[in-house]
Order: sequence, then C-alpha cells, then structure tokens
Amino acid sequence: MCLLDAIESVATDTLTTRVVPRGDGMFDEHGTIGAWVGLEYMAQTMAALAGWERRKQGLLPRVGLMLGTRRYHCHVPHFVVGQPLLVTATREFEADNGIGVMQCRIETLDRQVLAEALLSAYQPDDLQHFLKEHA
Repeated sequence: MCLLDAIESVATDTLTTRVVPRGDGMFDEHGTIGAWVGLEYMAQTMAALAGWERRKQGLLPRVGLMLGTRRYHCHVPHFVVGQPLLVTATREFEADNGIGVMQCRIETLDRQVLAEALLSAYQPDDLQHFLKEHA
C-alpha cells in the first residue's frame, strides 16, 4: 500500500513527498483521515529516502522496519481528505548496524506544520535472517 503521490524534493539526508489523503474508505472517517495515519505517511517517506539513496548508488532498495517513535506531536485531530500535504524526512543519525533516527514533519502547502515526529528505523543486511532470528 503506497500512500505517497509524488516526490517533491531531495537533498542530502532529506526527502519531501506530497500526499493527498484519499477518501477511499481504508482510512476515511467521513471526509477526514485520523491523525495516527500521519505516522504511516512519515514511514513511507523515510522508506522513499532510503530507496532513493540506494538507487543513486546503483543498488536495489532494501526492506526496512520502523521500530517506533520517540515522539509524535500532531497539532490537528485529523487530516482532511483531498488537502495536499508535504511530508519531510531528514536523517538525524544512522549507525553502521542499520539503525537510524529520522526527524519527520507533515505540513500544508503553505508550510503550516500539522505534525512532527522523531522516528527510529532499522534496515537489516539480511531481512530473512533477521525475521527468523527474532520471530
């Protein structure tokens, strides 16, 4: 399930996507999308950044896992279906073992901040091995 509509911009350690919340019934709550879905918008934007960087190196993207959030502040109770949003993920830290921390935010097109989070992610070298060992 891809909720992202487009990549807006890419810079060193930062990627911004555009998301237009859809009223397709999956997350639609009578014309709004619950604020919790913002975490998925952020996670997919983090994945887009990781994939972009791998492609730039001539490598295939790898599967990563969002470990959790250190904080999620959403300044609105929901997102409005059809209102375009900008979602930005900026790498704050990445260790050699594949664990990283990203600063994320969701804004309106006029840059009003709707949500902010600090998310942890892990990109194992061998996903199948990792899952077998930790399932």
